[in-house]
Amino acid sequence: MGRYEVLETIAVADCALEIHGEDLDDLFATAGRALAETMVDPATLVPTVERTLRLEAPSLDLLLFDWLSELIYLKDSERLVFPRVEARVEADGPCRLAARLAGGPLDPRRTALRADVKAVTFHRFSVERHGRGWLARVVLDI
Repeated sequence: MGRYEVLETIAVADCALEIHGEDLDDLFATAGRALAETMVDPATLVPTVERTLRLEAPSLDLLLFDWLSELIYLKDSERLVFPRVEARVEADGPCRLAARLAGGPLDPRRTALRADVKAVTFHRFSVERHGRGWLARVVLDI
């Protein structure tokens, strides 16, 4: 399973993440989980909603950018956050993502909010092979 860490020295007013994945599927799933955990305490979210999501982009970095942007959009438009993610990424030709999401609605009586992520930025944004796995750096506008 992938891991992530918050990079305190990259962006003072924003949230910078370094995300590690064993493969692209793991990288994208971990990025989705990291975003959810940045926004809420997952233990306070009632997992009552499941979704599937498909995206396509001309490159891996744009696919990751669009992926995280779509998750932020779902939080803003439908008040849904998805801490559990299964992702399948195809990197041949146009890059494609098929994801299964599990999460729930933001409930003001129950959900512990952490940060109101507004957008993904291109500041220091990268996706690259790293050893046997993958590494992404993402700065979130909060």
